[in-house]
Amino acid sequence: MAHPIKEEKTFVLIKPDGVRKGLIGEVIKRFEQRDLKIVALEMFMPTRQMIDDHYPKDPAWIERLGMKTLSTYEKYGIDAKKELGSNDAKELGNMVRGWLLDFMTSAPLVRMVVQGTHAVDVVRKIAGPTLPYAADMGTIRGDFSIDSPALANSEKRAVANIVHCSETPEEAAHEIKHWFGKAVIHQYKRHGVDE
Repeated sequence: MAHPIKEEKTFVLIKPDGVRKGLIGEVIKRFEQRDLKIVALEMFMPTRQMIDDHYPKDPAWIERLGMKTLSTYEKYGIDAKKELGSNDAKELGNMVRGWLLDFMTSAPLVRMVVQGTHAVDVVRKIAGPTLPYAADMGTIRGDFSIDSPALANSEKRAVANIVHCSETPEEAAHEIKHWFGKAVIHQYKRHGVDE
């Protein structure tokens, strides 16, 4: 039997900007180059409800989102109340969450399950930090996006960062179940890797 770490699975979603930029193959290639396997894959057009169910509704998460927005505005000397009509973290968090829903339903997405050794951590390393302007060259976000919260907030939209990747094995299990349900997750050996 294979060691459980070798069989770790994670969830990846190629976002509308990744699809529109024609990066589906590039994203998959980068995972496969690191000996990770794509074990489930589908392009689809999400409903608003699907995306609403994907993002947390927890008040603490929403407030944290608002606090990040406030700290970005403070960093650049911008008055959040003047620009967005509020400086309440919960209100701003709900606003930003709404922008996320708008963005994520603006084009088809590609959902996939990626499997391999330390898949959660390795996929996140390949993707790079959440904020593209801070991502190193050589990562997906560092090579294909320059977006930042300051720019996104000023344009009242979500940050365009190419992909979503699960942060923990627990989150990956939850997201795989949410996005794939009873769909088949394939098993196969990679030539020269699993043999």
